[in-house]
Amino acid sequence: MKALLIRPFLPIFFVIIILSGFAATSADALVTAFRQAIAEGVAEHDEMSDFYRARAFEPIWTRSEDADRRNALIMALERASNHGLPTNRYDPDALRAAFMDASNPYDRGRAEILASQMFLQYARDVQSGILDPGEIVTEIYRELPRRNPTDLLNGLVENDAHDFMRSLPPAHPEYLQLQREMMRLETVIADGGWGGTVSGGRLELGDRGRQVVALRDRLIRMGHMNRSVTAEYDEAMQAAVQAFQLSHGLEADGVAGPGTLEEINVSAQQRLRQVVLGMERQRWLNWEDPNRGSRHVLVNIPDYHAYVIDNEEVSFTTRVVVGATPSDRATPEFSDRMEHMVINPSWYVPRSITVGEYLPQMQANPGAAGHLELLQGGRAVSRANIDFTQYTRANFPFDLRQPPGTGNALGRVKFMFPNRHNIYLHDTPSRSLFARETRAFSHGCVRVHRPLELAYHLLAPQEAQPQNYFDRILGSRQETHVDLVSEVPVHIVYWTAFVTPEGDLNFRRDIYNRDARLWNAMEAAGVELRLPSS
Repeated sequence: MKALLIRPFLPIFFVIIILSGFAATSADALVTAFRQAIAEGVAEHDEMSDFYRARAFEPIWTRSEDADRRNALIMALERASNHGLPTNRYDPDALRAAFMDASNPYDRGRAEILASQMFLQYARDVQSGILDPGEIVTEIYRELPRRNPTDLLNGLVENDAHDFMRSLPPAHPEYLQLQREMMRLETVIADGGWGGTVSGGRLELGDRGRQVVALRDRLIRMGHMNRSVTAEYDEAMQAAVQAFQLSHGLEADGVAGPGTLEEINVSAQQRLRQVVLGMERQRWLNWEDPNRGSRHVLVNIPDYHAYVIDNEEVSFTTRVVVGATPSDRATPEFSDRMEHMVINPSWYVPRSITVGEYLPQMQANPGAAGHLELLQGGRAVSRANIDFTQYTRANFPFDLRQPPGTGNALGRVKFMFPNRHNIYLHDTPSRSLFARETRAFSHGCVRVHRPLELAYHLLAPQEAQPQNYFDRILGSRQETHVDLVSEVPVHIVYWTAFVTPEGDLNFRRDIYNRDARLWNAMEAAGVELRLPSS
C-alpha cells in the first residue's frame, strides 16, 4: 500500500517563485485562479455549491493545514472494500496524484473539487446505501436516509476528520456484526471454502458411507461440528445438523433431507453475497437514531418472524405468515409507525380481492361469499335482485365487509400503522399455517401467531393490567379502536443474512427473488467480492 501521508502544499508565495509563467503574477491573481477552478467545479456538481459559496470558495482540502483531512479521506477510500462498496467509484490513487501534481492554483482548485466529490460519493454510499432499491424492486418502499451534502461537508470541517469518517457507516450492532462476518467468510473462502457438496436425498441418524463423510467434512468447515473422523451419522452429527437448521430457518429435526441438503450445499461465495447485501440493507435504515426507535417492531419477511425490540433487546417474538410469492401478494418492505389496534375488527375486503376473487364467485352463484356484507356508499344493501353478471372488475359498485366474529379473516385484533399499501399485522383463524416451515400464504398483510400476547405486550406501558383490559374489550364483541399512547415504529424488512442477539450468523431463503435482483444491481454498480485469485 502506498504511504498515506500527503505532503503539505507549498504556500502561494513559493509557488510564485518556482512556477514559470507565474513569476510576475500577483498573489491576488493566483487566488482568483484557484477560486475560479472551484467555482467551475461547483457548477458541475450542484451538491457542493451552497457549501463553497457560503465559504467564499475557501478550500478545505488543499491548504497545508488540511493534511490530516486529506489523509483521513484517502484512508477511508482505500478501505471502502471493508464495507462491501464499489471501490471503482472512488479512486484514491487518482486523488493522491491530483493533490501531488497540482503545480498551479487552478489545478489545486480542481483537486479541491475532486476531493469533495469523492468524499460526498463515499459518504453517501457508506452511510445510506449504494442502491435506490425501489428502482430495482418495486415492492421496496424505503425512504433512504440521504444526508444533505452541505451538512456532510460542514460536519467534516467542524469535527476531527478521522472520527467523522468513522461515524459515517451505520453504528447499529447488526451492521458491525455483518461486517465481521464478511471478513470471516473472506478468510474461509481464501482457505478453500466449505469443501465438496453433499449428494443424496436424505441422510439421518445411523446412516454410513461416503456422503455421510462429505456431510461431516462440510459441517466441520462451516463451524457447526467439532473435528471428527466418524463415518457414521451419529448423535454429534445430528446435533450439528440441527444447529445448521436453526441458523437457516429450517425445521430442526436433525435429518438432512432434500431441503436441508440444498441449503448445506450453498457455496460460501453465495453466503458472502448475502452478507454484503445485508450490509447494504442496514445502510437503508441508517437514520440519526441508530436504534430505529427505543421500542420498535421488526418483521423479517423471509424469517417469518416478528420481534418487539426494546433498547436493542428482543422482548417479544412470534411466528408470522407473510405474503404469497406472486408479486401482487408479496409483502412490501417499508417503515411506518403503529398508532393503534382494533379489537374485534371488521374486515373490509380489499378491492383487488373483492373483484378478483369474490366477484367471479358471486357471478357463478349469487349466494356465494354469504359471510360477507354487501356495502354501497358505506351502507349495507340486500343481494336480492342484484345481477352480479352485469358487472365487471372495473365497474363493480359494491364493497364487501366481514363483521367481527370468530371466523373473521382478521381474527380478534389487528395492529394498525396506516400506510398507502394497506398492510398491517393481524390475528387469523387459519392457525394451521403457523406450523409450516415456509409461511408465505397471505395477500400481503402479516398474520401473527401470538396476537393476544403481542397486544398485551404493546399495551403494558399504558395499562396496569393489560391482559384484563384487552380481554374485557374482546369479551364485549364490539369493534373497538384503542390508541397507543406512544406510537411504535414498525420496520418490515427482508433480511436473508442477519446476526442474532446471541451473535450467530443466520441465513434465510430468498423467497421473493429480491436478493438476486438487488445483487445484479450491486454488481452493475461495481461491487466485487474480495475473493482469492485463481
